[in-house]
Amino acid sequence: MGEPSGCVGIVGLGLIGGSLARDLIARGVDVIAYDRQVERLRALTDATLARVRLVDALHEVAAAQAVVIAVPVTAALSVLDSLAPALTPRHLVMDVGGTKAAIEARAETLGIGDRFVGCHPLAGDHRSGWDASRAGLFAGAPVFVCQPASGGEDRVVAAEEFWRALGAAPVRVGAAAHDQRLGLTSHLPHMLASALVLALQGAGVARAELGPGGRDMTRLAASPPELWTDIALQNADALASALDACEATLRSLRHEIGARDAARIEERLARATRWFDDG
Repeated sequence: MGEPSGCVGIVGLGLIGGSLARDLIARGVDVIAYDRQVERLRALTDATLARVRLVDALHEVAAAQAVVIAVPVTAALSVLDSLAPALTPRHLVMDVGGTKAAIEARAETLGIGDRFVGCHPLAGDHRSGWDASRAGLFAGAPVFVCQPASGGEDRVVAAEEFWRALGAAPVRVGAAAHDQRLGLTSHLPHMLASALVLALQGAGVARAELGPGGRDMTRLAASPPELWTDIALQNADALASALDACEATLRSLRHEIGARDAARIEERLARATRWFDDG
């Protein structure tokens, strides 16, 4: 299984899973999908969704040659547990969660590490659900692709081809390295946005009072709290380290502001500006 063809199974039709379904349907690929809100989805009037075969039992998606798990990271572990008995050596199983080490370890424990490839498309935003999904979401987006210890090169290559055919740009990385890096580049910004919102809320500031900069900085706080709680717990060590580093910088900045140390404040802000300009 490489470039999407034949039939693909998807568990979860939210922003990522739903967008994946839209792209696959547009390319003539049959889609079997399971979602815990399957009855609500069946009631929707949507031309693309009408072409998705919605099933009532999770294991039914294993009728497809490739299966993509597109649910929050903790739920993905349970999904993998339930799917494992229905999987055969011919399957390619991927997930799209924001942490990789835990689900890779679960695949190894279940004895399906040879057919599992952890993936993470950097294509999400603060919206969620089928209504937030859209065609072309993955065009130009980096997708981290991880190879488990017992996984074969052929499955990793197949996963890379799968995402490349959707317009994405696969980037191969180890699961542990992925989680460490994303703790800084993705998980830390979400936590800081939420902390900023809570500080504003505590001071009685309404969102409507924010200018463009404030709205940009707080947008991530609108993300689903259950999803980001799961990510924070699964990547707790890396995220805690990232928060420690940010906290140390804030303490230093707080001290410099309190001391009215204009030279140090300007030097610190200038370093930040140079980093931004270097792109």
